[in-house]
Amino acid sequence: MNKCVFLSMILCLAFALSALAQDNNASSSRSAAGQAASVAQSEREPLTAPKAANFWDGDDPNLANLVAHPFANKKYVLRYTVPIRDRVNELDEITAENANRIKDVDARSQQGLQLASEKVSLADQHASDAGNKAQSAHTAATQASTNVTTAEQMVGNTDQYKGTAQTEIQFRPGQSVLSKSAKDALDQMAEPLKSQRSYIIEVRGFSAGHGQSAIASSQKMSDSVVRYLVLNHQIPLYRIYVTNLGNASVGGEGTSAKSVRAGRVEVNVLKNDLSASNQ
Repeated sequence: MNKCVFLSMILCLAFALSALAQDNNASSSRSAAGQAASVAQSEREPLTAPKAANFWDGDDPNLANLVAHPFANKKYVLRYTVPIRDRVNELDEITAENANRIKDVDARSQQGLQLASEKVSLADQHASDAGNKAQSAHTAATQASTNVTTAEQMVGNTDQYKGTAQTEIQFRPGQSVLSKSAKDALDQMAEPLKSQRSYIIEVRGFSAGHGQSAIASSQKMSDSVVRYLVLNHQIPLYRIYVTNLGNASVGGEGTSAKSVRAGRVEVNVLKNDLSASNQ
């Protein structure tokens, strides 16, 4: 009798412990499943705790399993932890995949930024080169305009000759030979012209008489002056302009005409502004 009562108490205690263990395990399983579900992505279904088919839940119905059933064994733990471990591994894989994607996106972004920076630098360089070329073109245009203006001034002054020296050579009647004083006067006039440019020499011959005889006489005297300048002072012949006027009277503005009484040759040195600009 006492044995039956004791056995009944043991069975009641075993049932109570088993129910308590199942409640605890169910609550812990629901907590683990909730945590896994909160970590997983929104489109993934949350883990569900496995439901026991019966009290024994796969264990053989004997006294040993009856006593040890409420306690967590290896199979019991694996039944609840394997799904969680699989989901954790899956989440690790997803996290690694997302990290790789983020790294790939970051690498492409950095590559795009570097390419954009290179394009901007190249554009800045092209803009700088264009600015330098424009400045060079402007400088060249300004220089060309200045050269054109200078050339126009030089061309305009080409035939603007001004008298700088005048010498009169006197001849005796009927003679065309240069005297000592005439040669000295020509030397004094021609000596400074050796290092100069842009000048011409005007030679005008006058002679007493009438008509062609006076012109021929003035030509002989002019030829004597020209010959002396060319041979003794190496004056280029193309710089000498000769005019034989015979007995023509010559007078300037506001002056009375001078009559020709003896043979003479007027030698004028004319220069233009090109000589000053060249110097």
